[in-house]
Amino acid sequence: MRKAQEYYVDSQGGREISTVNLSDGGYADNFAFNKRWYLVLWIAVLLMICILAMRVFSLTILDHYNYALGASDNTTREEVLRSVRGKIYDRSGVLLADNESNQSLVVRYHQLDAFEGLSQQERDKVISEISLLFDVSVDDITSVYNLVKERREDGIVAQRISRDQVIYYRASGLSHPVFEIVKSAARVYPRGPLFAHVIGYEGLINVDELEQKRNDFLGEGGGYMLTDRIGKRGLELVYEDVLHGRHGVKTILVNNVEQEIRTTDVMQPEHGADLLTHIDSALQEKMTQEMERALQTAGSVRGAAVALDPRNGGVLGLVSLPLYDNNAFVHGIEGALYNSWVSDKDKPLFNRAVSGTYPPGSTIKPMMGIATLAENIVDPATQIESRGGIRIGKSFFGDWKAHGFTDLRRAIAVSSDVYFYTVGGGYGGVRGLGIERMSHWMRVFGYGQETGIDLTQEASGIYPDADIKQDLVGERWYTGDTFNTSIGQGFFTATPLQIANATAAIANGGTLYQPHIASKIIYPDNTEKEIPSVVLKGDIANARDLQIVQEGMRMTVTEGTARMMQSVPVAVAGKTGTAQFFGDDEKVHSWFSAYAPFESPEIVLLILVEGQDGSISSSTVPVAKEILSWYFRNDR
Repeated sequence: MRKAQEYYVDSQGGREISTVNLSDGGYADNFAFNKRWYLVLWIAVLLMICILAMRVFSLTILDHYNYALGASDNTTREEVLRSVRGKIYDRSGVLLADNESNQSLVVRYHQLDAFEGLSQQERDKVISEISLLFDVSVDDITSVYNLVKERREDGIVAQRISRDQVIYYRASGLSHPVFEIVKSAARVYPRGPLFAHVIGYEGLINVDELEQKRNDFLGEGGGYMLTDRIGKRGLELVYEDVLHGRHGVKTILVNNVEQEIRTTDVMQPEHGADLLTHIDSALQEKMTQEMERALQTAGSVRGAAVALDPRNGGVLGLVSLPLYDNNAFVHGIEGALYNSWVSDKDKPLFNRAVSGTYPPGSTIKPMMGIATLAENIVDPATQIESRGGIRIGKSFFGDWKAHGFTDLRRAIAVSSDVYFYTVGGGYGGVRGLGIERMSHWMRVFGYGQETGIDLTQEASGIYPDADIKQDLVGERWYTGDTFNTSIGQGFFTATPLQIANATAAIANGGTLYQPHIASKIIYPDNTEKEIPSVVLKGDIANARDLQIVQEGMRMTVTEGTARMMQSVPVAVAGKTGTAQFFGDDEKVHSWFSAYAPFESPEIVLLILVEGQDGSISSSTVPVAKEILSWYFRNDR
């Protein structure tokens, strides 16, 4: 059956232009449907074109700068934010170690490629000019440059450069970004020589030190770098980890010519903690002044003095003469000055108070007294006669004078050698301690071992026995060796610090402390950490034995070898000592150990004058008198 159709005729020309199936409505609907989809399609195409056009506009116009940077090898670089080193103070807040700002010439690792891009002639010219301007050898500059390449971090060429050098370098036109002048900080010691042997010094880190710190990574443990400064000696070295702090890091975006674009991340530095010490700076100054006067009188330039608080082991003062200026080391010591110190026969860099070992002489007689009583060698009231010495076979062991009959207290006071020969080695019916028991008791008081003070290069000294003598000179032990050891001579050596510490153990009633200089750590947030006292040995002797020996030391001042000390405003107890030493029969070491007040000791003072003329009287007692008189004056 034929479908019905409707014809549309052009009104102007009578032409048939379209037909529609009238018997089936689907044809009309399909036409309308297709027309709508064409419209949607065209709209979608137009939207896509608009979006693409906007994206092109954004890429080429709006974001051109950012993408241009990316195309020019954008990268990030970490810049160190340096921590500030903690300061060091005396017990009253007097500043002993401070920081000062200065400028250094640094080889920048991130500029190496640019410098390597120059011709050899151009590089040599820059290095030559830097060598002349900053007074650094070409070899040293080259060495730092190569080290920077090897370790891939900045390195310092010149420290503490002057303002004129900075101006000339920047204006000369010869500078190159690989050699950059940067702000830095370094130590300054306001009272330099006075505390050099205590504070020590810091300086630029070397490769060996850097390797020791290689496990401290930047951002984790604070880190160490070639441009860092580190403690080299003294408190600066011992408390390095406390004083150093932790560096921070700033991450920055830079372009291919190392221009900074923006900071992307910052980790702030943690500054080092401050260190408070037991040191009394005024006492330290007084000790130094009086020691220098005494040395001049004694015809010597070498000596040491130690002041301890017997109640806790705190070091109140520590002097070693001759002095040196630790400021000289901070920015790299001049070769001529360093060589003069090293070659000086008087060794100013040597800390005699903790590193010097000497025969202690009669200063050990109070400790021998404790051993004598503890081992029941004789009753404290037993009288032993000194006629000026004793003879064993062909050997004569002299006393410095004939003291007559003395008991233990008086033997300490007048320093009778014969008494201690007898109780030490045995004589005239007294069996004596013998070297084994003497060794035991002297080690109880700390002889022959380090005290553990918070300083570097401490010596242990020697408390001899048969094995040690065999090792030293290849000979067996004789009774005469025991005699010599019992009065602090022979192979027996000790440091001034050991003698002071042993004296403190008698003064305080039998406690041997570990001497310590630092008393407190003060962190940047003002929290504090006390550094506790450490007891090396408690209850060294019973109260009766200690009292007897203390009374003997008090008699040293009231009627013995240190009667000059009676003029001190408080009661003083002490022990003098004179020791001969190998190599010079005409000179002696003069000692004096003391504590005060006698009833309730606050200070132990040990004085050593090294190598004084043996013909003059002790030069140490007058020093102690002046220091303790000053110390206990109300107006000091």
